[in-house]
Amino acid sequence: MTNVYSLDGILVFGLLFVCTCAYFKKVPRLKGWLLSEKKGVWGVFYKAAVIGSRLHLAVAVSCIVMAFYVLFIK
Repeated sequence: MTNVYSLDGILVFGLLFVCTCAYFKKVPRLKGWLLSEKKGVWGVFYKAAVIGSRLHLAVAVSCIVMAFYVLFIK
């Protein structure tokens, strides 16, 4: 179990958040509901979706590396 207050917990949370928002961008109902705002607090979801879609290769490699770290090293 990872702790949210540790660095690896924050990295896992950030990667999962970016991946989830990028998935939401592909679903039409969720895109219109959750990703319609580009500013403010709700804009964080939009910005994470943009990061996930534009840097999909880097995010995927980071997820694989973090999974290996959490499963085997930690």
